[in-house]
Amino acid sequence: MAKYDNILEITPNLNGKGLRIGIVLSRFNSDVGEGLLSAAVAALVKAGVSESDMVIATVPGALELPLTLRKMATSGRFDALVALGAVIRGETYHFEVVSNEMAAGISRVTLDTGVPIANGVLTTNTDHQATSRMTEKGREAALCAIEMVHLLQAL
Repeated sequence: MAKYDNILEITPNLNGKGLRIGIVLSRFNSDVGEGLLSAAVAALVKAGVSESDMVIATVPGALELPLTLRKMATSGRFDALVALGAVIRGETYHFEVVSNEMAAGISRVTLDTGVPIANGVLTTNTDHQATSRMTEKGREAALCAIEMVHLLQAL
């Protein structure tokens, strides 16, 4: 709803009808990944994205997400992409390396290509934190992808 009479306000548009959405899922921590994926797909379908307009690609782990996203973003086949997975803290510094590099890579791909990428990769301290967040995060990432397509089109 507009708050300002003389200023164009671009409001969120969550209509997915006709949008082509690519999803890249990390297979590491697969139970959480599957929860994220099912929530994202359900949200996309509910928003009007046709299942035939979705492509799901899987990768071994979170560090492989950015390269796959870049390939999909530069293909011209997708209006938006969704990155899904879970990086759960262990006892070593590896968690920080994977989390930081994955997130930076995803950001770089979206900025370099102009294709919106919703980052739905959970970075948590425990398995419980990941499983308790997976449904909401999967749904949010799907809706973020749709909203960003429309926002960029409006701009």
